Amino acid sequence: MIKVLVTGAKGQLGSSIKAMISAFNEVTFEFIDIEELDLFDLDAIELFFKENEYDYIVNCAAYTNVDKAESDIENAELLNQGIPSILAKICASQKTVLIHISTDFVFDGSVKEPLNENDLVNPLSVYGKTKFEGEEAIKKELESYFILRTSWLYSEYGNNFVKTMLRLGKDNDKLRVISDQFGTPTYASDLAEIILNIISSRNSNFGLYHFSNNGETSWHGFAKKTFNLAQLDVTVEPISSSEYVSAATRPKYSVLSKSKIRSELGIEIVDWDNSLAKCVKNLMLDQ
Repeated sequence: MIKVLVTGAKGQLGSSIKAMISAFNEVTFEFIDIEELDLFDLDAIELFFKENEYDYIVNCAAYTNVDKAESDIENAELLNQGIPSILAKICASQKTVLIHISTDFVFDGSVKEPLNENDLVNPLSVYGKTKFEGEEAIKKELESYFILRTSWLYSEYGNNFVKTMLRLGKDNDKLRVISDQFGTPTYASDLAEIILNIISSRNSNFGLYHFSNNGETSWHGFAKKTFNLAQLDVTVEPISSSEYVSAATRPKYSVLSKSKIRSELGIEIVDWDNSLAKCVKNLMLDQ
């Protein structure tokens, strides 16, 4: 029996993993969030792992408020760099595989073609910088890791762009959405499936991988497709990044190349709009 710990259990990805585990009979899962283990308490972390060992740790815990991170640097650094470093050391000592989630925001958007794992990293924000530092900390401490960079994550859970658009679309017939930032939406359930398959197959092609759904769009295109699928009559006006004031600078282009994960892990990847249709359908049924 494979024993797995999932941190950040109440977030989008942790919740998506939890919703899918019934199909994996040869794996036992433990899900923890801040109530079970406060990742800001280093003594509690040390005690927890003295008493518990796992075959895999899936680290879904992160500081993900991109704008707030600009003024909350210490906590962003602890969650995005410090905790991955600690988990990597624990995994090295216990011969545990670490699966860690990173971000397209490690890139600056200057390259206008799908980015591969070897492309130059140049984060524009505290969030992107601390996430990259977390990647580097893991690589320094551990060999048996999967770092999965992903982008524009959404799901039926938590707070995300799709749920925000659906909420706003019910009360507004016109919205303004950024049209000059391009990337690929990623359905958290698709990422969860990748993670669960890595674990259940005991895949040992360790390393850094990019994963999102297929295709690319802008936030404006993402919003329009969401309203179309939900059959909401909302006019979506395009605006530039300069017209939308935010604390953090975001890359103008962060489409990820999936060539490596396709070839080395044998992953089949769904188009972003097909996965979005599933999520929107589920959200509409839940209302």
